[in-house]
Amino acid sequence: MIKTLPFIFGTFFAQPAPAPQAAAPAPAPLVAKAPAARVATAPTAAEILSGVQKFYAGIENVNAKFRQEVVNATFGRKDISDGQLWIRKPGKMRWDYYGKKQKDKPLAIAKHFISNGTYLYVVDRENKQVIKKDLQKNLLPTAVTFLYGKGDLAADFTPAIDKSGTYGAKSDHVLKLTPKAPSAQYKHLFLVVDPGTSRVKESIIIDSAGNTNHFRFFEPDFKAPVKDSWFEFDEKSPAVKNYRIVDGDAPEKPAPATVPPAKAKP
Repeated sequence: MIKTLPFIFGTFFAQPAPAPQAAAPAPAPLVAKAPAARVATAPTAAEILSGVQKFYAGIENVNAKFRQEVVNATFGRKDISDGQLWIRKPGKMRWDYYGKKQKDKPLAIAKHFISNGTYLYVVDRENKQVIKKDLQKNLLPTAVTFLYGKGDLAADFTPAIDKSGTYGAKSDHVLKLTPKAPSAQYKHLFLVVDPGTSRVKESIIIDSAGNTNHFRFFEPDFKAPVKDSWFEFDEKSPAVKNYRIVDGDAPEKPAPATVPPAKAKP
């Protein structure tokens, strides 16, 4: 808090009157000292995180492009995917992943992640398979749900400002979030935050094995209309009549027991 400095006035002492001479010039007027300049202080990690939470709590729709880069720490393999993201409150998300670009052909969608708030559908077009998961049994992590205003990052993570320079630009705020409860999914979550808007420009998840899942978001639009129908998946649609629908919540069937061959009698 800036303290207001008091104005200090000098004390003038009367002197004996000198012999008559030319009139002395008029004294210069007293000028009050200007108040001390306000010094901007850098926000704390908790303040930056609160700004992120507030930003996403205050929007209804999101439409953005993304690039995902996944690095396998064990084998050093890097996979890069591009796509389009839509979000609509409450709890609706759609991630469309593009397939490999083919000469003289428009980009085709290879995979969808579609959530209507009740079910999550993973639609694999290349393998003609759909995995369906009940979100009442499979809660999405806060690191995802904060994008549509649900969940409390501050309740699940301890924030710190990352000064390593590994992620983001010099002008960005970079948060390093450490889960308060041990998690195999998260060793750390990094958020690259726009200091002007509190919008997340990048999110980086590092799991307990050291694998990295890095998302970059481009050309976000928070005003373009988003239709509810974009977040629904029709299992009976003719477009997926040849697809295998898999219940992602069904218990795995045990592998059939192998019976050793009978020994031949001598």
